[in-house]
Amino acid sequence: MVSDISAKAFDHSILPIFQPELNHSYDEVHNSILMPSSIITTDDLREFKLELLDEITKLIAGPKAQKVKKYLKSYEVREMLNISTGTLHNLRINGTLPFTKVGNILLYDQEDIIQILEANKTNA
Repeated sequence: MVSDISAKAFDHSILPIFQPELNHSYDEVHNSILMPSSIITTDDLREFKLELLDEITKLIAGPKAQKVKKYLKSYEVREMLNISTGTLHNLRINGTLPFTKVGNILLYDQEDIIQILEANKTNA
């Protein structure tokens, strides 16, 4: 009996207003009707852009970007100095370029290479 009274008391004229929401879940309807909306201004977007650029800059300049290998393999030294295999071999034989041999792999300390370059620097 109570359900008949409440059904008669319901104003059906407002149904068209909520018709699009009838196909959505309760949470979607609740959020779209009752939750306040926020307006994004151009200042908000500008601030977001600056924060995003700052984060990207931190990622690029982070410790991974500054990580330098201590020891280089032969092919890396040849690329670094732009020299041939024979030239690198001659630098090893005459003692100009110190190296470490681990198994069949030759390793060169990058600091040694930089010191040799600095020591042989000329102002021509």
